[in-house]
Amino acid sequence: MVDLDISPPEELTVSLWRSLLLNVIDRVAPERLPPLELTSKPVAVGILFGDLLELPWYRTVFSNLSDVISTDTLPPLQLESRPVDVGELFGDQLNHGWWYTLLGSIRDRLAPEKLPPLQLTSRPIPAFGADASLRILDWSSLISTQKVFLPDAPREAQSPTASVQQPAPPEPVAAPRRPDLLAARLQMMRDLGRTKFRRRIWIGLAAAEAVFLIVALFKFV
Repeated sequence: MVDLDISPPEELTVSLWRSLLLNVIDRVAPERLPPLELTSKPVAVGILFGDLLELPWYRTVFSNLSDVISTDTLPPLQLESRPVDVGELFGDQLNHGWWYTLLGSIRDRLAPEKLPPLQLTSRPIPAFGADASLRILDWSSLISTQKVFLPDAPREAQSPTASVQQPAPPEPVAAPRRPDLLAARLQMMRDLGRTKFRRRIWIGLAAAEAVFLIVALFKFV
C-alpha cells in the first residue's frame, strides 16, 4: 500500500514576500536541468486534432477524397484478452418485436431458469413484516454480542414530611381594570369593524364590475 499524503502543499505556507522573491529568482536565473532522456518508444498518432482544425479547406477536401479512393489497409485486430460472454445486449433486446418478449415472458413463467443457491456471507436481519410496512430495526437484532442489563439508578428516599398534602395555593386576586386599556380595546374593536365593512364594500364593487364586463362582452360581441 502506498501512503497517501493529502496534506496541503508546502507552497501554501510560504509568505507573500518569500514567494515573490522566489518567482523573481526563477525568472532571472532559472534552474538549469539536465536534458530529458526518453526511455520509451514514441507512438505515431498522426496529425493532432488541433492541427487538423487549422488546416485549410482544400487540404481537407483532398484528404477526404484520398481516404475514399484508397483507404488505408490496417492490420487485423489482435485481441490479447479473453472475451467474456455477457449475453444479449440491452440495445439488441429493445430491437426485438413484441412477440419475442411475450414468448420470453411465457417461457420464464412456465420454466424459470434454475439458479444455484445463494450463499450468504453475513447474518440475515429479521424483516419484522417489511413486506407490509417499513419499521426501524431493533438494536438487539443488529448487535451480535450478549445483552447487558444495567441496574436502575437508585431512587432518592422520600422524607415523611413530603407525603403530607400541601395546602392549596391561594387564588390570584384579579387586577383592577384600567380605563385606558379598556378604551384602547374598544377603539381597536371599532377600527376592526370599520375595516371589515370597507372590505365588504370593495369586494361588492369588484364583483359588480366583473359582472358588468361579462354582460357587456356577451352583449356587444
